[in-house]
Amino acid sequence: MTTSVDHDVSPDSSRRPPTEMVQLKHPGRVIGAVFALLLAFLLFRSFLTNENYEWEVVGEYLFNEQIMLGLGRTLILTAVAMTVGILFGIVLATCRLSENKVISLAAGAYLWFFRGTPLLIQLVFWYNLSALYPHLGISLPFGGPELWGGETNKILDLWFVALLGLSLNESAYMAEIVRGGLLAVPRQQTEAAKALGMSSWLTFRRIVLPQALRVIVPPTGNQVIGMLKHSSLVSVIALPELLYSAQLIYSQSFQTIPLLIVVALWYLLCTTVLSMIQSRIERYYGRGSHPTTPTKKSLRQRLRTRNEEVAK
Repeated sequence: MTTSVDHDVSPDSSRRPPTEMVQLKHPGRVIGAVFALLLAFLLFRSFLTNENYEWEVVGEYLFNEQIMLGLGRTLILTAVAMTVGILFGIVLATCRLSENKVISLAAGAYLWFFRGTPLLIQLVFWYNLSALYPHLGISLPFGGPELWGGETNKILDLWFVALLGLSLNESAYMAEIVRGGLLAVPRQQTEAAKALGMSSWLTFRRIVLPQALRVIVPPTGNQVIGMLKHSSLVSVIALPELLYSAQLIYSQSFQTIPLLIVVALWYLLCTTVLSMIQSRIERYYGRGSHPTTPTKKSLRQRLRTRNEEVAK
């Protein structure tokens, strides 16, 4: 017995139907967004209606001469201490990676001490160094004449103590950041560069450094922002930076909250600018390092193109 099979099948029936992009429902996101907007509205209303904030006093002292001088000192402390910290951190990272065990252990001990003790204690220690060494100087060995020296309190003034404490502490963290960036570059690339006849300096400048900067730049930007805020700790040694300048004002006017708001606004402005600069630098050094994530618009375009091809 012969069974007939109908082979009259339309060619279009074998084609896949057009694919439509269906947006998934996320009720948790909606609830979270509503809660965040409600909380933001309540906080904003509190800022406007609570008279204890004294916004008129904030506006009065926002560009006060003493506040602006303190802001300038804060920016100087941040720039100088960060520059010294980066340069000394590079030296420490090189010593830490050295094959000489004595140099490597000495650098490791430095990092252990300055990363293991609070910055506030270090600043107070340098400020009171005269209790241990009333006189500082450089002289020739074996009882030779003194070449340079003086009283410790005169040598270590407020600016020197602040820059010394901030720079030494920051160099310990920058050393680990630089070391991590250098170790992130595969050793095979250095070996390949040497096989091509490139010198050590050229290999470092053209091969190692550009790749290491992708790892070094993001945490370095965070350290700059952290240094800006950590500079407020020098108020403990009475250096009139931004915070201490505000403290001097509200110790006489007793307007503590408005002056602290002024300080917070200036810190927020400076950190915002630094964050924008950091973002631009990261995009520059991160070119080609991360694959492009397709957006919803590009996905819809791909589905539309595919559906058009299927329909033909």
